[in-house]
Amino acid sequence: MSRPLHVTTVDAFDQAWQPLLERVAGMTDTEYHWLPVAGAWTVRDVDGSWLADWEDPDPVPAPVTTIAWRVWHIADALDGYSSRLFGRTGNGLAERVWVGTWAEAEPLLRAAGDVFREGVDSWGDDVFEPLGDNWGPFGRHSRLDLLFHALREVNHHGAEVALLRDLYGAR
Repeated sequence: MSRPLHVTTVDAFDQAWQPLLERVAGMTDTEYHWLPVAGAWTVRDVDGSWLADWEDPDPVPAPVTTIAWRVWHIADALDGYSSRLFGRTGNGLAERVWVGTWAEAEPLLRAAGDVFREGVDSWGDDVFEPLGDNWGPFGRHSRLDLLFHALREVNHHGAEVALLRDLYGAR
């Protein structure tokens, strides 16, 4: 028995997303902002606005980051994809702008994932459609390619969040 391709794609997202949501449940602001090493990138208050540390191009090697930075990065990536693909986002924040507490960040993270998931589900089986000209050099890549990239971001950075929580608890 085969299942529709879009069911498989949404299920793949859920399999990456749900473990992240489970691992961040019950986090404290102290964990959220914990600096595991000196010079770690984080989300910091800059003149009354919370901004994620960033350099373009990325430094080599990339700096260690906090949970706050990783959560921002995941939500920002999913919102960026949703904005370009579906014309809406989960939080409406731009680029490096974020929030200073876990209580504020958790619903924004969840909203970014919900909007992305709903958008992927709306594709139906048309996952091979090219992304289009507004994706620059990636315009010829398919929606499925982007979903795979999003899964990589959620899995990769979600695992880092989980490890940072483990290290925080073991310190």
